[in-house]
Amino acid sequence: MFLDLGERTLDLKKPKIMGVLNMTPDSFSDGGKYSSVDDAFLACLEMTKEGASIIDIGGESTRPGATEVSSEEQLDRVIPLILRIKQNIDTIISIDSGNAAVIKEAIDNGAEIVNDVYALTKKDAITEVSEAHTAVCLMHMKGRPISMQNQPIYSDIIDEIRSFLVDRTSKCIAAGIKRNSIIVDPGFGFGKTVSDNLVLLKNLHAFSELKFPICVGLSRKSFIGEVTNRALDQRVSGSLSAALIAIKNGANIIRTHDVGPTKDAIEIYNSLSRA
Repeated sequence: MFLDLGERTLDLKKPKIMGVLNMTPDSFSDGGKYSSVDDAFLACLEMTKEGASIIDIGGESTRPGATEVSSEEQLDRVIPLILRIKQNIDTIISIDSGNAAVIKEAIDNGAEIVNDVYALTKKDAITEVSEAHTAVCLMHMKGRPISMQNQPIYSDIIDEIRSFLVDRTSKCIAAGIKRNSIIVDPGFGFGKTVSDNLVLLKNLHAFSELKFPICVGLSRKSFIGEVTNRALDQRVSGSLSAALIAIKNGANIIRTHDVGPTKDAIEIYNSLSRA
């Protein structure tokens, strides 16, 4: 399986790692961690060395309860870092935004994937991706970040998410986005209870039927803390366990804050095929 990025492709026959880097003061795990572009660039360099194939850069928190940030502020946060990376590292840059203006500027400056928790539902977002011929990751979210964890209810969570992703991928293809440039993400933690997330992880293979690469963002999520009774900075082991289960059940891209440990876990998993 290959992902078409426009100018090049990404081989997904083996799982790949997407390193998380948020240029925000309030993201749930690494908010406020990087006080300058220099600090953030060094983190990108380290993640690349540790095994990340993709660096996912965000300028707006989408944690539960978060409010939206203007396109101008997002651009001020992410564009200088994107430029620094493009000038110094040969890696794939993903822009974590659903804002059309941010998407356009990020792509113009070197982003090759749009990672959108809103699944290109915001005004003009789908047009920007289609015209740029980049890849896109379409995520399921029930509601919006500010209210998504206020008692989300599903009659059949797998069916609802699958139907949503079928609808969004179909609309993207109709808008001119190439099928082999689309990734799907069931949206762990975005409008889901602890039980919902566990059901989703157990049944992730159901989304393989859609014939798109699957990206999962499990890293340090609150449901892992609930299950393990661990604080935010103590969830690496739980995150790795969940990531391996996700890979076994069909995940192709693991989005994580902890690239090195995730790379080691994936290497052990991959070694089984050679045993």
